[in-house]
Amino acid sequence: MGTRTDAGLAVLVLVAAGIAFLVVEATVWWPAIVIGGLGTIGFELVAFRDPDTVREYWERPVVQFVSVILALVGVAVGARVAPSSVLSFVCGSLLAYLGFLAAVAVVRRTS
Repeated sequence: MGTRTDAGLAVLVLVAAGIAFLVVEATVWWPAIVIGGLGTIGFELVAFRDPDTVREYWERPVVQFVSVILALVGVAVGARVAPSSVLSFVCGSLLAYLGFLAAVAVVRRTS
């Protein structure tokens, strides 16, 4: 799989969150965006301690499928329950993750 698949799955959920933003007419809530981004960075720092094990689990198609489905369910429920905070959090998380993937790609190219 790899970085492209990871980015594709992240973009899929990000597009769903963007559509939900428009449908429910949510407003961007910056604190949730920041918290989502920091949460992603925190997770990646923890995952960096044992990247091979994390990759081993993540490479399983069932793990990716369930993760994306749960994220999409989270977007749908969040859009209904607390749209501004949940959708902002999701977008912040995914934008930080895509930024992380871009940084990894740049580092790999220059190494």
